[in-house]
Amino acid sequence: MSQDKQPRRNERGRTRNRGQGPGPRQFSQSAPAARKRSADPARLVAFKVLREVSEADAYANLVLPKMIRTYQLDKRDAGFATELAYGALRGQGFYDGILATLVDRPLEELDPAIRDALRLGAHQLLAMRVPQHAALDETVSLARAQIGAGPSGLINAVLRRVTARDAQEWAAELAAGASNDTARLAIEHSHPEWVARALHQALKAHGRDGQELEQLLRADNLAPVVNLVALPGLGDIEQVIAAGAEPGELLADSATYQQGDISRVPGVRSGVVRAQDAGSQIMARALAGAELPDPADGDRYWLDLCAGPGGKAALLGALAVQRDARLTANEPTAHRARLVEQSLAPVDPEYWMVDSRDGRDFGGTEFAGDYDRIMVDAPCSGLGALRRRPEARWRKTPRDIQPLAQLQGELLDAAFNAVRPGGLIGYVTCSPHQVETRQVVQDFLQRNPQARLLDTAAAINSVLLPEVRVQGTELGESGNTVQLWPHLQRTDAMFMALLTKTA
Repeated sequence: MSQDKQPRRNERGRTRNRGQGPGPRQFSQSAPAARKRSADPARLVAFKVLREVSEADAYANLVLPKMIRTYQLDKRDAGFATELAYGALRGQGFYDGILATLVDRPLEELDPAIRDALRLGAHQLLAMRVPQHAALDETVSLARAQIGAGPSGLINAVLRRVTARDAQEWAAELAAGASNDTARLAIEHSHPEWVARALHQALKAHGRDGQELEQLLRADNLAPVVNLVALPGLGDIEQVIAAGAEPGELLADSATYQQGDISRVPGVRSGVVRAQDAGSQIMARALAGAELPDPADGDRYWLDLCAGPGGKAALLGALAVQRDARLTANEPTAHRARLVEQSLAPVDPEYWMVDSRDGRDFGGTEFAGDYDRIMVDAPCSGLGALRRRPEARWRKTPRDIQPLAQLQGELLDAAFNAVRPGGLIGYVTCSPHQVETRQVVQDFLQRNPQARLLDTAAAINSVLLPEVRVQGTELGESGNTVQLWPHLQRTDAMFMALLTKTA
């Protein structure tokens, strides 16, 4: 009997699938009545996170915790859902490259829900310790329940073809046509090629060996540990450690936590202990702890120019209390300003206030010379936090960088107006891109002859534990900048330049 004349069902009621290659169509492994039509909760949560990211441009790190609570996942299932969702998002470029070779139409023509289900299945098959049969069966069941019976058949057929090679074999096949090593590494480690190129250039611009690119890309794909900070004078780091956290490896009053829900850690619910990347902690402490070039006019007025969502502001506020200083935390976006207020709530309210101006307004004459220390944690591309924001690498384009650099320069100019002579400005980005970091600082110094770059490395090393040191990269004759890296310090790729205004 020819393929077209084969019966639709065999004697056990199993149906023929469409097949994906030459030869007779194969019968399904189970009869329709026996097929699972529900999704297990962990995979369902991961799928819904991907749908929110795809449909609503949502941020996975904000959607996922809510989904975990909604579906009441236990610790084990929550961990599985997190790895599945984040892993599928991080690996999207790699998995889409594979899937594009296995479907009979351009991938972008597939229904977005089908693409998301295929990405989840591919991640389980190629990057997780999930038995192959479970990855296939559960993903198809998820698709059948959430998308429909017809699409589930397509998903089943495509994922079975994914299993023909392991991840290394797929990477080798996809990278065979790469034009250079950077393009090859971008494919293998699932980064847009332009991002890999920018990171390679950034390594060299910040004094590193460009050969570290593979280590950096690999670090971007590792799930970061949760870093905690005890607000000085408010939180108790010893209680945090007693609750199962490990002492931080970079600076005091910090810890890392890998025991699941951090709300069980003493001080977290009240806000005196906070989740905050160690890189961010370092930047806030370095600005607060650096010696003022001219302390004669006092050290009472601090400004966090771009304070949302409030992590650095909370740490600066607690330090301000200990120093009898007053912090103005500025955030122009209303909902982020509310987050700043919530972050600062545990700190004595006499020592802080929240403002909601465009940060560039501080360039006006009414603010000239008002502040002793200013943090400019400028809006940036976020290329330094790709491990925490798994979808971000696919949303940014090279066209985003120059407008951000212009805004960063304008904010830095405003801060220079607002700082007094002999005061300090900490220019910070969560990006290593040289256009957003050293180029912004270099252009700023050229525009402002009274500005001077300081020894940023000395300020940062003064707050690090004794066994930890960073090297600065010289810029001009007077000072240096510092770039942290995920593959070296295991922090976000935070950049800092410490600047002052001469008399």
